[in-house]
Amino acid sequence: MLNCFCYTGGFSLYALRGGAKSVLSIDSSQEALQLAQQNVELNQLDAAKAEWQCADVFEALRKLRDQNRKFDLIVLDPPKFAPTAAFAEKASRAYKDINLLGFKLLRPGGLLFTYSCSGGISDDLFQKIIAGAALDAGVDAQIVNKLHAAPDHPVLLNFPEGAYLKGLVLRVAS
Repeated sequence: MLNCFCYTGGFSLYALRGGAKSVLSIDSSQEALQLAQQNVELNQLDAAKAEWQCADVFEALRKLRDQNRKFDLIVLDPPKFAPTAAFAEKASRAYKDINLLGFKLLRPGGLLFTYSCSGGISDDLFQKIIAGAALDAGVDAQIVNKLHAAPDHPVLLNFPEGAYLKGLVLRVAS
């Protein structure tokens, strides 16, 4: 498993608890990675299966691609790229970049969990960006699930931007 923008390692911990053979977690914050390592210990998980890398995720993904690394499951959960619609164009390029690289790093049959917490990126635009990334990566991907905020995160009718949490679970054809 590859967990990008892992912060304190939530997805990594779940993967280790679920039996992942190995988990590579990348974040630009050394402090967050130290907390993630502590979380592995506190949860009595096998630290030998966890690798932590402090790096710029965009650069790290390119290095992994150049090394021809492959993963069965990849999580892309970046921070907010577009706080408002004014940032949508720049954010779209960033989302496409990480997802294109993610698709190239997936083994056939692998799963990509990709998320956006950007209010300036609608569900439709997010799906179009990811579709474009899959096309450019030369993979056939299927949407397995569409994810949104839990019921404890209601959205005001007069503030649709409040529905900023979104995600797609995608499977790459074998």
